[in-house]
Amino acid sequence: MVVYALIAAFALWCVVGFHRDISQIDLKPLLAGWPWVLLAGVLSLLNYALRVVRWRLYLLKLGHRLPWRFTALTFMSGFAFTLSPGKLGEMVRARYYQPLGIPLSGVTAGFFVERLLDLLAMILLAMAALAELQAYRQVLWVAVALVMALLIVFAAVPWARVAQAMSMHRQASGQVIKTAQSLANMLASARQFLTPGILVAGLLLGLFAWALEAIGLKLVGDVISTVPLSVASSMGIYAVAIIVGALSFLPGGLGSTEAVMASLLVAHGYPLPQAILLTLVCRLLTLWLAVLIGWLCVWALRGQK
Repeated sequence: MVVYALIAAFALWCVVGFHRDISQIDLKPLLAGWPWVLLAGVLSLLNYALRVVRWRLYLLKLGHRLPWRFTALTFMSGFAFTLSPGKLGEMVRARYYQPLGIPLSGVTAGFFVERLLDLLAMILLAMAALAELQAYRQVLWVAVALVMALLIVFAAVPWARVAQAMSMHRQASGQVIKTAQSLANMLASARQFLTPGILVAGLLLGLFAWALEAIGLKLVGDVISTVPLSVASSMGIYAVAIIVGALSFLPGGLGSTEAVMASLLVAHGYPLPQAILLTLVCRLLTLWLAVLIGWLCVWALRGQK
C-alpha cells in the first residue's frame, strides 16, 4: 500500500507541476489511431511470452519440466510486484515452486541472471542509437561496467567453495553469515545459466522481447505526432529510459524513467505535451499492463503455495 500511495503522490505532483502542458494534450490522434495503439499492446504481450519461454528454459535447466500454463502463470504473477525496487518483489513466484522441490537458490539464481540479461539487452538496444544519446553515454558505460563486473565476479570466484567454507565457520549460526552463505549458494547456482548455449538463448530472447516494446513506442509515436521517430531512435530512447529507471532503484523506475523518456522525446523534436502523452501511453502499455496481468495471475493461482 505504501508503494501505491507514493505512486498517487507522484501522479498528483506531475499534474500540479505540468498542468499547463497536460492541459494541451490532444487525445484525438490517439483515438483515431487506436488500431496501432492496440498493436503496441500486442507487442507488449509478445514481450511477456518470450520471457516466459526463457523462464521455462531456466526451469528445465534446474531439472523441472512444468506445464506451459503453470509456468506462464507463475512467471507473470511476479509482475504484480514489479513496482518493488529492482523488481525484487517478482521473486514472489518462488512460493509456487518450493512445494515442487525446486530450491529457492535455483529460482533466485534464475531471477538474477534474468535481470542481468535484461540489462545487457537494454544496453545493446541503446547502442543502436548511441550517437543520438550523447547526454546519456555515461549512464550506458556505467551499466556496461556493472554487467561486465558481475560477469567477471561470476567467472572468477568459486562460489560453491565459498558457501561451503561459510557453512564450516564457527559463527555460521549468525544472521550475517547465513545471509552471505545464501548469496554464495545463489551465485554458485547462477553459473549453470551462464553456459554458452543457455546464455546466448537467454540474451537473444531478452533482446527480441524488449525490442518489441521499443517498436511499440514508435508505433504510438507515429500516431500521436508527425515528428519522425526511427526504429533505432525508439529503441535508444526506450532502453536508456529503462536503464536509468533500473539504476535509480525506485519502484518500477517511477519518475526517473518517465522523466528521461519525455526529455529524450523532446530532444527528438516532440512538443512537451506530445512527449508527455507518448510517455504515459508507453508506460501504460508496458509497466501498468504488466502489473494488471500480474494480479490476474496471482488470482488464478490462488491456493497454490
